[in-house]
Amino acid sequence: MINKSLLLTYLYLLIYILLSSGVILYNKWVLSPKYFNFPFPITLTMIHMGFSGAVAFCLIRVFKVVSPVKMTFEIYATCVIPISAFFASSLWFGNTAYLHISVAFIQMLKALMPVATFVMAVLCGTDKLRCDVFLNMLLVSVGVVISSYGEIHFNVVGTVYQVTGIFAEALRLVLTQVLLQKKGLTLNPITSLYYIAPCSFVFLFVPWYLLEKPVMEVSQIQFNFWIFFSNALCALALNFSIFLVIGRTGAVTIRVAGVLKDWILIALSTVVFPESTITGLNIIGYAIALCGVVMYNYLKVKDVRASQLPSDSIPERITKDWKLEKKSSDIYEPGNSNDNGGGNGQQSDYNIDEEAPLISSSRLSHIGRTQLSSQSP
Repeated sequence: MINKSLLLTYLYLLIYILLSSGVILYNKWVLSPKYFNFPFPITLTMIHMGFSGAVAFCLIRVFKVVSPVKMTFEIYATCVIPISAFFASSLWFGNTAYLHISVAFIQMLKALMPVATFVMAVLCGTDKLRCDVFLNMLLVSVGVVISSYGEIHFNVVGTVYQVTGIFAEALRLVLTQVLLQKKGLTLNPITSLYYIAPCSFVFLFVPWYLLEKPVMEVSQIQFNFWIFFSNALCALALNFSIFLVIGRTGAVTIRVAGVLKDWILIALSTVVFPESTITGLNIIGYAIALCGVVMYNYLKVKDVRASQLPSDSIPERITKDWKLEKKSSDIYEPGNSNDNGGGNGQQSDYNIDEEAPLISSSRLSHIGRTQLSSQSP
């Protein structure tokens, strides 16, 4: 019998991969002078932010799908504004990179995201400098350097734009954790766009006025409403799909899905854009970088799970659980949602929130069920 919950989870993952790949290829096609020829990345990003903000406003203020959170001026000034600034910067630099380098090479450079996030987390004091993580980050960096060396159409300007966008996105992620979580503020996908998209639009207006507006006034610009509307709609759908996947599975699963998406996107980009050329050195370097990324994700999951375990050692916990089972008359039923941790009539304290299991509960061992009893597949 097919597990409907598991099937739905994989459906969300498939939608995320398709939307993410589609938006990247669509943006490249719109911005590239060889295709739609709209070489104005700031303008395109402003269209995305304006459209997302308008949709979020209608959903909250007009249709009242969700209620706005309690937002004070102090929280808005110290949290929303800096997060929006770096969000706008990451989108601006990332989209500008499409003008100079290929989609395949951009995806290879994105392997630097764990490195950038780790560096920013250490600088902001949310993470500690560890030898094992540092070695993983070094491995990722070496892989990216090898991949860059093998890039036929290497462009310094495009590479700098993309790497700058990666570090801006990493700083946004760290600031979101530091600022919003300390304030106890939780934003769902709609409220996030409601507060952040308009502010990001304002931040983008200044560079647009200085860099793109003068050029747009003297050049012949083709503006197709349906092209830009569908492009903005895909970007909005991607934002929602990311939150759906994280809510359904966890941050680790979306990282793994992101790696799979990158491989698919690299292959698709060579078909959609024939000028993109992948060399053997590209693949070797990217494979080395991915090894570092996978090891880094493994260490992060291991750290989270270790922080959830009680002070007792593993053998002591197994012994205690066995004794409690011997004393208990409760019988475990796979479909019973009121499963007790160890069968002692107490609700389990082993709540792990970083990942939901992607296998049915009947296949989990008793110890595994005890640790994951607070989550349903």
